[in-house]
Amino acid sequence: MDFLYVKALHIIFVVTWFAGLFYIIRLFIYHIEAEKKLEPAKEILQTQYKLMSKRLWYIITWPSAILASFFAFWMLYQSPYYLSEPWMHVKLAFVFALYFYHYSCQRIYKQLQNDIIKYSALQLRIWNEVATIILFAIVFLVTLKSAINWIWGVVGIILFGVLLMLSIRLYKKIRAKKSWDKAEKEVLEENN
Repeated sequence: MDFLYVKALHIIFVVTWFAGLFYIIRLFIYHIEAEKKLEPAKEILQTQYKLMSKRLWYIITWPSAILASFFAFWMLYQSPYYLSEPWMHVKLAFVFALYFYHYSCQRIYKQLQNDIIKYSALQLRIWNEVATIILFAIVFLVTLKSAINWIWGVVGIILFGVLLMLSIRLYKKIRAKKSWDKAEKEVLEENN
């Protein structure tokens, strides 16, 4: 098969892999937030999130990870000179980090399937940004292909990560204030 077809298939499955990774964390967050609901809503929601997670994880995310890796190895087989490029070594380090991230999500998935909640919704919102940082790093490395530029890219990614974390904290404060304002309004309406 022509190299460009293999490359296109690799990119497609990388995109669907990341889509699965981003959405699975969202489902984990919804699952954890459902823990605060009263019965029967809690059980109904958590059962639905378990089913949605299972389908997403085993029908989209895992197959995408496997196929993205398969086509990546195929490209490296067709063009082994890429392995001598310094930017490729750094990219592969980020890909290794992505595999670790995927494995960590697998552990969280299994815990939630067994009704074990070890993380807060905020912790998972922060964890979700790790995939974003890895995505940015890989795209910039593949696009720039320069040892010097990737250093600046990594510095930019770290700054981007800090900005994301600050945004999450701001979002949490805004959400807490809205909840407080809503509760305060309900109390005032009850008193009137």
